[in-house]
Amino acid sequence: MSEHDDPATVESSLRLGSGFAAEERDRIVAGWASLTSRLESFPQGTVELEISVKERATPSQRTVLEAWIAGSHRLVATSEQADLDQALTEVRDDLIRQLTDAKSRTEPRNRRALRDTIRDDQ
Repeated sequence: MSEHDDPATVESSLRLGSGFAAEERDRIVAGWASLTSRLESFPQGTVELEISVKERATPSQRTVLEAWIAGSHRLVATSEQADLDQALTEVRDDLIRQLTDAKSRTEPRNRRALRDTIRDDQ
């Protein structure tokens, strides 16, 4: 069985960038189960994530989550929350939204029509 038979997960895709220590990785992965659910539509090995934080523990802290997905543009989610846990939640949720938006844009039109409501048909 190859790695491409398995779905992508935060665990298999996440790299810690500047501002994070290796011992923080497990806590981040555990808190990002909802992102893992969204990544599972991609094969393992086709997704790379990198989280970094600049000026950590200062009022000007900036957290950045970057995602590279094979065959797609780079996605970037940022947060200026001073609380790191809130910042991690914000970038996670923003990346989920961006992934959902990107998936919707690439979905064939005939599939979108199946989701239209009755109001759209009037």
